[in-house]
Amino acid sequence: MDLLVIGGGMAGLSAAARVAAEGGTVVLVEKAERTGGSARLAGFVWTTPSVEEMRRVNPDGDPELATALVDGFADGVAWIRSLGVECRPPVPVLGFGRGHQVDTNHYLDTCERLIRDRGQEVLTDTWTHALVTEDGVVKGAECVLPDGSARRIEATWTLLATGGFQGDPGLRAEHVHPRAADIGLRANPHSRGDGLTLGRSAGAAFGKKDAGFYGHLMPAGVSLADPARFVDLALYYSEHALLFDTTGERFVDETVGDHLTAMALLERPEARGLLVADARVHREWISASYVEGIPGVDKFQLCHRAGARSAVADSLEDFASMPEEWGYPGATIRDRVEEFNAAVRAGATTAPGRLLDRRPLDEPPFYVVEAAPAITFAFGGLLIDAEARVRSADTGGAGPIPGLLAAGADAGGLYRRAYAGGLAPALVFGLAAARTALAGAPVTAAH
Repeated sequence: MDLLVIGGGMAGLSAAARVAAEGGTVVLVEKAERTGGSARLAGFVWTTPSVEEMRRVNPDGDPELATALVDGFADGVAWIRSLGVECRPPVPVLGFGRGHQVDTNHYLDTCERLIRDRGQEVLTDTWTHALVTEDGVVKGAECVLPDGSARRIEATWTLLATGGFQGDPGLRAEHVHPRAADIGLRANPHSRGDGLTLGRSAGAAFGKKDAGFYGHLMPAGVSLADPARFVDLALYYSEHALLFDTTGERFVDETVGDHLTAMALLERPEARGLLVADARVHREWISASYVEGIPGVDKFQLCHRAGARSAVADSLEDFASMPEEWGYPGATIRDRVEEFNAAVRAGATTAPGRLLDRRPLDEPPFYVVEAAPAITFAFGGLLIDAEARVRSADTGGAGPIPGLLAAGADAGGLYRRAYAGGLAPALVFGLAAARTALAGAPVTAAH
């Protein structure tokens, strides 16, 4: 068999469907009862429009992978459209990216149907117990079927695409940050590091622990058990507000992006903070559309109704009366907002800096929500090359492990404390894995 795919999300289904479409042989194994994973919760395929822009926003990521992502994006979109799935016209994303709104459920289901229609297998509710290796070459995996019986699946190539390790608190604490064990999860709960464990058992190299994660600020203390809340309650507007930690101080340039602010807040005391906006921000951002084509909703009201710690203050003086149990020095926050306003009115430098939206927050009332970081996936993962081949730890990452591929959130190295799309890398490197598998058997070292 050409390819065994372990994991049926965006990367795994893309790879398996492409192999099947090209006449190859493939088996896809998914431990959940349904394929799709966290990709079913997303709706945009996007990345930077150029390699130069990727280097600007992601200077410390692997340049080979960054180039492969940007160069392969158009082909990925064309592949989606070739299946009859609509990719809407391109729109700006996060101020520096560009991408397409996609019916991801239609795409994922179409991929699965294509695989089955070509006579290939999709095994759900099936757990991968171990990789099959022989003389350092990965040749498939030992799986456990729904009835508890074992099945050995042999393949020329094996793709790890299990969705990352963000669903495991212990792995989050080990590889992201000690406080990450307790943060919210904006992803499906099944991605608990299976690919990481399998890959490392075969000698895979792993990315740096300080690579960071992709996530967003969410209202602190609010349950994220309902996936509908992943987007509804995300505090994207933080880019236009001010964020204070429990000492009452700003600690990050909020305007660089909510996804980066979430990483910064994780490293502050108690990993929680107060997000402060005024009436202008409420009017222009809190209740407005975040991405072109997506209707706006009043996120402050959604957070309030969800039980978040929140308040509306008629004036900055009201901050001095902040409830003691909140654990924030309200008078200090009042003073810092006034200092910020004075500085931006005078055209002076603020600390931290303010790259964008340098207007004061001085139009009452003021909207306050307690925020906390929540993770969608970690940037640390198994190191791969542009062909999606997993790099070997024994070679210091210089050479691949014969027969082993990785894509999606199982793969690391692309981003380091930066982000330029999640579905796009899964798509692009999933298709790269398919090309590698279709090219034939891996080259192995002579003995």
